[in-house]
Parts: sequence; structure tokens; C-alpha cells
Amino acid sequence: MCINIYGYLLKTYQSSKQNLKTRLFTPETTEKMKPSEPPKLVAASSNISNDPSASEKGEATSQQQSSNGYALTVDEVIEQHIGALGFAQIVHALLVSIAWTFDAQSTLISIFSDAKPAARLLTTGAIVEGSMLCGLSTGEWEWVGGKSDTIVSEWNLICQHKFLVALPSTLFFIGSLFGSGVYGYLADSWFGRKKTLFISCLLTFVTALAISFSPNVWVYAFLRFANGFFRSGIGSCCIVLATEVVGKKWRGQVGQYGFFFFTLGFLSLPLMGYLERKSWRNLYRITSLLPLGYAVFLLPFAYESPRWLLVKGRNKEAMVVLKKLARRNGKQLPADLSLVDPIQGRDDPSFSSSENFWRTKWAVKRIVMVMMAGFGTGFVYYGIQLNAENLNFNLYLTVAVNALMEFPAVFIGSFLLGVMNRRPLFSNSSYLAGICCLLCAVLSLHRVTRALPVSKWLQLAVEAVGFMASSTAYDVLYVYGVELFPTNVRNFAVSLLRQAFMLGASAAPLLVALGRESAMMSFIVFGVASVLSGVVSIWLRETRNAPLYETLTQQGKAEEMENETEHS
Repeated sequence: MCINIYGYLLKTYQSSKQNLKTRLFTPETTEKMKPSEPPKLVAASSNISNDPSASEKGEATSQQQSSNGYALTVDEVIEQHIGALGFAQIVHALLVSIAWTFDAQSTLISIFSDAKPAARLLTTGAIVEGSMLCGLSTGEWEWVGGKSDTIVSEWNLICQHKFLVALPSTLFFIGSLFGSGVYGYLADSWFGRKKTLFISCLLTFVTALAISFSPNVWVYAFLRFANGFFRSGIGSCCIVLATEVVGKKWRGQVGQYGFFFFTLGFLSLPLMGYLERKSWRNLYRITSLLPLGYAVFLLPFAYESPRWLLVKGRNKEAMVVLKKLARRNGKQLPADLSLVDPIQGRDDPSFSSSENFWRTKWAVKRIVMVMMAGFGTGFVYYGIQLNAENLNFNLYLTVAVNALMEFPAVFIGSFLLGVMNRRPLFSNSSYLAGICCLLCAVLSLHRVTRALPVSKWLQLAVEAVGFMASSTAYDVLYVYGVELFPTNVRNFAVSLLRQAFMLGASAAPLLVALGRESAMMSFIVFGVASVLSGVVSIWLRETRNAPLYETLTQQGKAEEMENETEHS
């Protein structure tokens, strides 16, 4: 009986609240009303309104009444009935974010598998650099760790073949570049976020295992391309799945969960690389099994995005997901609640639900700016990691320090995303990373190393700070990209951003190879690229606490109204 009374009072309150909003803020009233005129009262309709303006605003004013109940947007259901961030959303975000671990391992494994090993002279036992071996016959020297520890030692990628070392990593990132677009389309159109993530994990396992049986560097490079292509769906699907079920206040913080697991994957590599330092093939075999286990045993417990289901017209399935989230948060959705269809006129026989991304001017301009910023950020983020071998430190120690710096980057980024706007946070992080890279270039000068005995330690410290700043910029831009585009193209847009990251990353190994001859030049290029990335963000829109829209039309109209309001 108490529940019935509560339901009656809730419906009465919502009905009276909507009647007042409808009477005072209908489009006809607000557009014609002058500041000196009182609002014109308009009778509230008892049926669900066909006027799309309410849902297009994406705010809590889009409630729609009917004689049998009332309809809300997904944002409103989350904020009013499920909770902006509860136990269910935290567990779900953690569950889907675990896949970032394998993304990091697939991306950065080449730091160890493609590393330049040490060699020694057979006559004296002296350790020599790879460049000093070019004038020697194969009988005068040997690899310290044996021929199977890296691809360089197994296939003798030195002297005239030294630039072949950069080929597999470059092709890996080029594969990621193409794969991101394919996965983005599949996740937004046919398969959805969850199935696309499953396919990506499964094919990542297959290609990583195949890499371990490569007979030569050319097959190895091709399989690295395939591995990059197939693993590219992991990151974009994970961050979209995690953020689409939380309130707008917590999107930035939840988006950081994935980067925390990416850091764990990164940090696991020095340990696995050290344990398997005698066989790069075993390193690939171990890392290949993890995405398979995740796809089979953990991913089935994750939810599909209710926003994607709603955009695809699968309203009942979307409501089922929202009810499960509410129940696990200790709440219950009202029995007469339904969801506002973000696409008006779906039942019309002549209706087409497709929106052309490339014919939407504001979306094209925005994605160009985002991809320009993403290219520089990916170039610097991955470049600093791969450039670790050009520092005068133990490779395992340097990589471990960089991986540890990811943790403060994640926590600092999570905190700052809650109190700062996205645009200045990204740009300032990019500027700091660029300054640190330029300082590393100065500290790599021979005159400086001779004058300062501690210059090596200073360079490591500055490089670590620069990497932390670059990691923060990378993480923030990912969250920023999610918020800049609506549901029906969100995964596609984030995939294009990921393509930009990978395009920048594909150029990084070439610069790292150049850095073996001139470390100063590589750091200067990284520094300039990072600063320019921060400058590009000036032309991006601020999204902190903004609603997540469902369609391009909806978001375009809502932002146009906001711009008119700001100018007036």
C-alpha cells in the first residue's frame, strides 16, 4: 500500500512539474516572448508530444507525459532514478576497462621484443654497440643474451638492416589506424560496443599467437600489422561502454578507469620481459592468452550500451539494461516509465535513420581539430615510451619508471577532470610535456653531460615528468572525444581519434631510430609536436557537465541554441 501511495505521489509530482514547464517554456512562448512581456500560458497535452525540441536539448526539461505514464531520456533515467554513479556503474566500468590491459601489452611489447641487445667481442669479451659490429665478421663477436632474445639478434637487424627494426612497429600502428575506422563503424552500426569488443579481443589473441611463429622479419612485420588492426577496437569500445551509463558529472573520472588498467598492462611488461628475456617468442605467447581468457570468462557479464540500443530502436533491451543497473544500485525504475526515442518519425515508412557524418559541417570541422590534436599527442605519448632505449639507463628500469608515472597521471587526471574544464587541462598538459622534451634535448648535449655529472639522472627525471604530462593529455583527449560527439556516431568519432593517435604513433618509431644517432633531435621534434597539439585545442568546444546527445541533428540544434543564447 505504501508503494502504491508513493507511486501515486511521484506521478502527481512529475505531472504537475511537467505541466508547469510546458505552460511556461514551450518553443512558441520562448521564441516570441520579449523581456517585458509575461509568458503566455499554453495548455498541456495529455498525450506524448511529437515536438522534438525537448529531447533535442538533451537536458532534464525533456520529460514527456502520457495517459499511461511518462517518458524520459537516458540521461534523465540515470540522473533521476539509477544514480549518476553507483555500485553497478563502477563494477561495469571496471569490468569493461580490464581489456585496456591487453591493449597496452599489444602496443608496447615491441619495446622488449624489438630492443637492441648488447654484443661482445669473442677475443676480449668487451661489450660493444651495434654500430661497431659493421666492420667485423660474424666469427669475431656474439650476442650477449643469445640469438633468441629479440628480433634484432635473431635476424641480425644491424648495420645496413638497422632501419628494418622500425618497420614492424610502424606497420603495427598503421594497422591500428585502419582498424580503428572499421571497428568504429561496426560498433555504431551493426554489432554494438560489446560484440565489437569481443571480436577485437578474440582476433588479438589469434594474431599475437601467430606472431610468435614468424619465420623472418617480413612475416613478423605483416603479422604486427594484422595485430594492430584487430586490437584497435579494444580502447574505443571500452571507454564508450564505460562512460555511456554514468551521469555527466562522473564521465571524466570513469573514463580514467581504462587508463589505469592500461598502466597495469604497461607495468606488467618489464616483469614479463625480464622473465622471458631469453625468448621474445614466449613473450608473445604469454600475452596472447590474456585477451582470450577475458573474452570468454569476463566480457559476457558486461552490458551493452543502452544509448546504442535506443538509437537502434531496441527500446525494450535498453530498458532491461537500465532496470538491471537500477536494481544493482538498490533502486527500482517506475513501472510506467518509458524512454524518449531520440529519432523522431521512426515509424514513418519513408523514414531513414542514417545521418551522414561527413555532410554535417560542425561535426567534420570538429573531428579535423580533434584528429590534429590526437596526431601530435599520440606521436609524443608513444614516442617517449619507445625512445626509452635512447636514454643512458637500463631499459627495464627506464620502462618501469615510465609505467609508474602513468599512475599519478591517471589519478591527477581523474581529479582535475572533476574540477577543471577539458580544453585547458588538455592544452596545459601538452605544453608541459613539450617543455620537458625540450629540456631532455638540452640535457642530452655532450657539453652538458660533461659539465653536470648528474645530468643522466636529471634527464630521467625530466623525461618521466614529460611522459606523465603526455599521458595526462592522452587520457583527457580520449574523454574529451567521447563528449564531443553524439551516440549514433560516438564510437566512430572516437575511432577516428584513435586513428589519429595511431598515425602519430606510426611515425614515432622512425624518429626513435633516428634518435639512436641523435637523441637531441628526437626530443626536439617530440617537444614541438606536443606544444602544437595543445595550440590546436583552442578551436574545440568545452564539454564539461554538458549532456550526451543521441543524434547529430539533436546535438547540432542544441549547440546552435546555446551559441545564440551566449551571443545574446
